[in-house]
Amino acid sequence: MKAFNGLEIKKSVSASEPLPAGGYVAKILNAKVEEYSWGEVLVISFDIAEGEHKDFFSKQYKENTREDKKWKGNFRLTVPNEGNQYFDSQKRTFGNAIWAIEESNPSFRWAWDENALKGKMVGVLFRNFEWAMDDGRSGWSTECCTFVSVEDVRTGNFKHPKDKPLKKKPVSNVSAEDFVPVDDSGDLPF
Repeated sequence: MKAFNGLEIKKSVSASEPLPAGGYVAKILNAKVEEYSWGEVLVISFDIAEGEHKDFFSKQYKENTREDKKWKGNFRLTVPNEGNQYFDSQKRTFGNAIWAIEESNPSFRWAWDENALKGKMVGVLFRNFEWAMDDGRSGWSTECCTFVSVEDVRTGNFKHPKDKPLKKKPVSNVSAEDFVPVDDSGDLPF
């Protein structure tokens, strides 16, 4: 093997444990609108503000040494678009999220300014979801699926979200011919 420059011999950052499914009190750290060809998404970034998992996403972010690290505590909310076939459900979802923020912050009223969300408290519900990669890897993690009031989280007055399995299981491109039998009786094949 030919030597190359820049080798750092150190322990690799492994995948961190996901936040367990359930309800949490969170503080909104940022909110921004992202534009796509099909519409807009309000991205609300938050961190856990109370309990055993306080500062969960801050710690996760600080411990990640990768150059392409990303903030994981986000709720992506599609901004309702009248031209979209899902307009009614988008309105319901958006309205429920804003209600949860207003209910959790009695002096706050939504005025169509995403920057005003910064510093507000909200209840967040996390569910288990199944993921798959094109290379055949798959597994389970958690994701924020909805906002509720802080009071509902503190009192446990919420329904735990159902797990979200993949709709279509990935099909592996590996066939029986790809496996070579190992002859354990002699020399190793390398």
